[in-house]
Amino acid sequence: MEQKTALKNRYEFVLFYDVENGNPNGDPDAGNMPRIDPETGYGIVTDVCIKRKIRNYVDIVKSNEAGYQIYVTEGIALNNQHLRAYSETSTPLPKQAKNVPADDLRKVRQWMCDNFFDVRTFGAVMSTGINCGQVRGPVQLNFSRSLDPIMQQEVTITRVAVTRPEDEKTTEMGRKHIVPYGLYRVEGYISPALANQAGKGTGFSEEDLELLWDALVNMFEFDHSASRGKMASRKLYIFKHENALGNAPSHKLFDLISHQLDEDKVVPRQFSDYTIAVDQESIPEGVTLIERL
Repeated sequence: MEQKTALKNRYEFVLFYDVENGNPNGDPDAGNMPRIDPETGYGIVTDVCIKRKIRNYVDIVKSNEAGYQIYVTEGIALNNQHLRAYSETSTPLPKQAKNVPADDLRKVRQWMCDNFFDVRTFGAVMSTGINCGQVRGPVQLNFSRSLDPIMQQEVTITRVAVTRPEDEKTTEMGRKHIVPYGLYRVEGYISPALANQAGKGTGFSEEDLELLWDALVNMFEFDHSASRGKMASRKLYIFKHENALGNAPSHKLFDLISHQLDEDKVVPRQFSDYTIAVDQESIPEGVTLIERL
């Protein structure tokens, strides 16, 4: 694996992205309707959903390159990934997961961090059956929330071909669940302490960070489908601290970024219906604001 540059600065970021005539994150407990906060009607997208898109982007652009494999991959059992760590490091596999010697556990855990981008980035619980330990990821995301209440719309569709030849009909009917328009905001945190901590850090590096920024900007370009409609990253604001521990509380930085729906718009239907503003004068000393979009 190539030499990496250790992460030196703490970061927080705010990403705005939107959806038009699509379902950004279906809720299986609600018939796959778009997720909402039932008390307010605001749309919700889980952190897991966004992490999946980041994983997919990295998998596409790195194409299984050494050090950039994806741990949580469709069709591959997690314990099979753990088994690879024991095999590649020539570590004896214990009969019971809880009986792994400390040195062996550190060795296989480090192999997982070195080889899987998502373990190095988001962390993972890898003690399921075949024990590779646990790591806390330096990159963490909140749930996304829409800037205004959304409308969960159910659209009936038809198909001219039936499913079974014995069916006594000429068409099939189905349903699609969409949000006509929603602009969402997600906030995230990046901690060099969790990347570099001796014996516990994942090794998330400056090179990994740059790949993460690219993923946040471009992940929707590789995720288009009929069910998701038109989704796009619109604004990415990055707060860079001058040191590893940070120069200001994250919530105060997030509060510097606000939005306003244009006065003549009752219901938003496009990104230009909003104005995104940053209170530049209140940015604390030792913090730099970077706009990637």
